[in-house]
Amino acid sequence: MDRWQPELGLIQETLLLTLYARALDAARPGPILGDRLSADLAGRIDYDFAKLKVKPSLVVTTALRARKLDGVVRSFVAAHPGCVVLDLGCGLDTRMFRCDPPPGVDWFDVDFPEVVSLRSACLPGRSHLVGADLTGSGWLAAIPGDRPAVIVAEGLLPFMPGDSFHTMTRALTSHFPSGELALNGYTRFAAWAMKYHPTIKALGIRAAQGFDDPREPESWGAGLELVEEQILTRAPEVARFPQPLRTLTRLTARSTALSRQGARVLRYRF
Repeated sequence: MDRWQPELGLIQETLLLTLYARALDAARPGPILGDRLSADLAGRIDYDFAKLKVKPSLVVTTALRARKLDGVVRSFVAAHPGCVVLDLGCGLDTRMFRCDPPPGVDWFDVDFPEVVSLRSACLPGRSHLVGADLTGSGWLAAIPGDRPAVIVAEGLLPFMPGDSFHTMTRALTSHFPSGELALNGYTRFAAWAMKYHPTIKALGIRAAQGFDDPREPESWGAGLELVEEQILTRAPEVARFPQPLRTLTRLTARSTALSRQGARVLRYRF
């Protein structure tokens, strides 16, 4: 069996963190996402995953946010069978395989060129691969702009410098006639605290920014309208969290302010 040895920069290496978290979830007795493809893929990558120090809390929150974002994609595709799907900062995510869109959907996985190269080698699929730095806009020329689009940005916001995420969002919403943007919305505190998390600290990453008010993106000049804020501490899947994390999460769920410091999924219409 072939084993891949990834040669990635620090930012790009975070894709192995989320891949491993999904793999560990798949190995649990009661998985939340149950992504066996991610587990198989992690097993074929020559990398010391132990150095990432992935804790159970990261495993379940990564799996839960992926599950909720998958749900957004599935719902949009069901309502718009000929749409475009953009998975930004896709890494080695297997979302296209989990969602299994019909043939009329054009799915684009977008990430740094070296990530796309790794993805094409070890995770072939039906998606179109676009290698690009998302702080630029030239890559959008390769994306059809004549159909509705659902755009997923999972774990991307804190790693884009300055206001580049805002600029990218304006370019995206101008490119398509209509659509939805779904992301896990980090608060400012959560983005600041990320750099002290053992898994992020192990990679030497300095996280950037977030926002507190879920309606703040409506002021970015991108024509966004908040449709939904899913506070994941209140998700029914919390019942599958291991103890004592399950009890702690349910206690946190009583406070919206505290819950927002953890995982939440935001969905916007444009």
